[in-house]
Amino acid sequence: MHNVVVVGVGSIGERHLRCFLATKRANVSFVEVNRELRDTIASRYPEATPLGSIEEAIERRVGAAVIATPAPLHIPQATQFVERGIHVLIEKPLSVSFDGVDALQQRVRERGVVAAVAYVMRAHPALAGMREAIASGRFGRPLQLTFVSGQNFPTFRPAYRNIYYARRESGGGAVQDALTHGLNAAQWIVGSIERVVADVAHLALQGVEVEDTAHVLTRHAGGVLGSFSLNQHQAPNELTMTVVCERGTARWELHANRWRWMEKPGDAWADVGGEPLERDEWFIRQVHAFLDAVEGKAAPLCSLEEGAATLRANTAILRSADEGAWCSTGAGATSK
Repeated sequence: MHNVVVVGVGSIGERHLRCFLATKRANVSFVEVNRELRDTIASRYPEATPLGSIEEAIERRVGAAVIATPAPLHIPQATQFVERGIHVLIEKPLSVSFDGVDALQQRVRERGVVAAVAYVMRAHPALAGMREAIASGRFGRPLQLTFVSGQNFPTFRPAYRNIYYARRESGGGAVQDALTHGLNAAQWIVGSIERVVADVAHLALQGVEVEDTAHVLTRHAGGVLGSFSLNQHQAPNELTMTVVCERGTARWELHANRWRWMEKPGDAWADVGGEPLERDEWFIRQVHAFLDAVEGKAAPLCSLEEGAATLRANTAILRSADEGAWCSTGAGATSK
């Protein structure tokens, strides 16, 4: 059994806590500085041990930590654990800046620990299946990727005005909160993003000023052209990623829990999956993948380096939107 601590038990932290417990592979504790929230979570999950500080967790000799606090805290908190030889799973986005990222990567190498970033789309079985098919060369070389997504964010996060989402500096806005998932998934499928041009706007969400709508064009390594369209105010909760290749087209539909392909003009779509998939199920798959990596059985689903690549894309998009120009991500570096 692994001794795991979850740091921060807001919405996503509580989900991590619940999903680690569900695997039956870990003894779980959690750190929460808000006493009222700590007591609430302790009453919901009596099998988890409540703690008041990271120092308490370190004293308990935990073997792995999940960093689920606001994004500006991710790097310094992860570094505290890594310096003591403790594996880390860091929530997305990796951070909101590159402060400390190089140093954390160096500490990870020196200490020989696993450091993964929790881009959970990589744990979705339909996306993983589509990636495997594309990587096999079955459809030929990828040429174009199109990502379209939208949902009514207040329905799913009614407290959005009062949490990290309200400010870019704390990891908020559509780009860092939602689009970052699509960027990371696209990099996993067709390669790193080298430059972007973006237009973002606040159009609908009440009580905040951060962008809730984003349109982005991307150029990927190998010449793949990408486009991303996302909003956080439409009624349908839908996400589609289409990859056009030399000899076929593949499409992931998250809302339908399937991927599909078409190889000849005029053919019908051929579908894989489509069965209902409860949201915790793919977070549980992510937990198993992380613990497998800790045990040396597999590579992390999303490495620290890959998380840093998505951070470069996030920051380039926000910079492009502010400057109204194409911006390089500096792909291949770990800082701006």
